[in-house]
Amino acid sequence: MINLEDKRSMALCLKDAGCCAQRVEQFLALCDEGRTAEQLRLLAEQRRELLDRVHADERRIDCLDYLIYSIKNKKSAV
Repeated sequence: MINLEDKRSMALCLKDAGCCAQRVEQFLALCDEGRTAEQLRLLAEQRRELLDRVHADERRIDCLDYLIYSIKNKKSAV
């Protein structure tokens, strides 16, 4: 069984990682039950969601970089 301080620490880390309250509660319940495989599945799911957001932001940055490049090349060509 995990002590209360460790649970608080885990909950804070999960919140810092962007987990919603429901996912934090679910994770801690799985911890109490000793269901490590399910805990790892939840963490992998959260990680995948965060990475998807990063990739979406990267695509947006690429669009902006393209526009910046296009504008600078038009100016130098004129």
